[in-house]
Amino acid sequence: MELFTTMAALLPLHSHFLHHKTSDPKLSQYYLTKPPKTTKSASLTAACIRKEEVVIIGAGIAGLSTAVSLHRLGVPSLVLEQAESLRTGGTSLTLFKNGWKVLDTMGVGDELRSQYLEIQGMVIKTEVGRELRSFTFKEEDQTQEVRAVERRRLLETLAKQLPVDSICFSSKLAKIKVHKDGETLLELSNGARISSKVVIGCDGIRSSVAKWMGFSEPKYVGYCAFRGLADYANGQPFGPRVNYIYGQGIRAGYVPVSPTKVYWFVCFNSPSPGPKITDPLVLKNQTKELIKKWPSELQNIVDATPDDTIIRTPLVDRWLWPGFSPPASLGGAVLVGDAWHPMTPNLGQGACCALEDAVVLVQKLAPALKVGPMAIEDALRSYQNERWPRIFPMTVRANVVGAVLQLENPVVCAVRDNVLVPKLIRLGPMLEHTNFEFDPLPQTRI
Repeated sequence: MELFTTMAALLPLHSHFLHHKTSDPKLSQYYLTKPPKTTKSASLTAACIRKEEVVIIGAGIAGLSTAVSLHRLGVPSLVLEQAESLRTGGTSLTLFKNGWKVLDTMGVGDELRSQYLEIQGMVIKTEVGRELRSFTFKEEDQTQEVRAVERRRLLETLAKQLPVDSICFSSKLAKIKVHKDGETLLELSNGARISSKVVIGCDGIRSSVAKWMGFSEPKYVGYCAFRGLADYANGQPFGPRVNYIYGQGIRAGYVPVSPTKVYWFVCFNSPSPGPKITDPLVLKNQTKELIKKWPSELQNIVDATPDDTIIRTPLVDRWLWPGFSPPASLGGAVLVGDAWHPMTPNLGQGACCALEDAVVLVQKLAPALKVGPMAIEDALRSYQNERWPRIFPMTVRANVVGAVLQLENPVVCAVRDNVLVPKLIRLGPMLEHTNFEFDPLPQTRI
């Protein structure tokens, strides 16, 4: 759920606080300070049923942005994360103006802007290095803002906005059911039980909450991606633009993230997701084998990638068909981000949509919490009804864009490279999905 904005611009289809290391001194203090015995994390035991107003499952982008948005409105929440710490590995993601608008209302936009380059435009080349087209974002849309942000830094920045007793790590959800009083009962793998008025599932594409609500597993779309974050200690040599390379059944891209880091991906067709591979040497060798006949610049970027940032991911999505897909809420449980609508990264909108979900849900939920269960259920349905007309078409569009770009037919690729991209494409209309309006969150922290 990262960059891959390629043809989005080119086609109208188009309970433990653990001692762990972090690069941010302030965040390190946040986690290394042991919470007092009266904090929430200290009471997650199997002795009794804990009562909470709002529980968020998952401390990823969707979960933390939802918690921060609630916090801004004076609503406390408990975030349960099955990992031992924030998942600060991985690469980066691209945020367009809709994502930055939401981060601004959460109060973290400027802090992140100061660390990452604003991307000025994009260039598209063939696998032999021939330039097909270049665009400048501001010339197409003066309000556009594009920056690639490290996932690690985004999570750390969001987490710092929360009270120290807000996130419980090593807290894996084992069971979920409706409690006799109408609330949702959660049982963790350590036996701890929590009853909550509202449960917000932000636990990603393999969401336990979504499965409980009747959603099917996301569907593999027929191609995988290698991704990484190259590190240039003495400064990376690239200008602030997205670089795309199109081949036959394979495509790649790279973009500078900061003065020293460059994000890259290589997307390739595969009949099956294949086995999970974690050995970074194997991952690098497989990546370089795919692009061995391409310009050496991309291979050099792969070589400059630290082992802990390179990953291989099968790409999946889930289409929310009207009348067939389950609703986004069940009683007091609701889904946000990838848990509800996993989409392929071809529009660069996965993280942006999760941020949008968070602010829309919270603005509807916060006043309903003061009224009662019926008002809460109405608020959750209203959230779904507002978000679905935006999410469903975007998921389909991202899928179709990827399918077109992954075509292997040499005749089709020749038409793309000699007619479609050089002569017919306009960038501005293809980024209209980054327009998003909402009421700002009041800055009323607890």
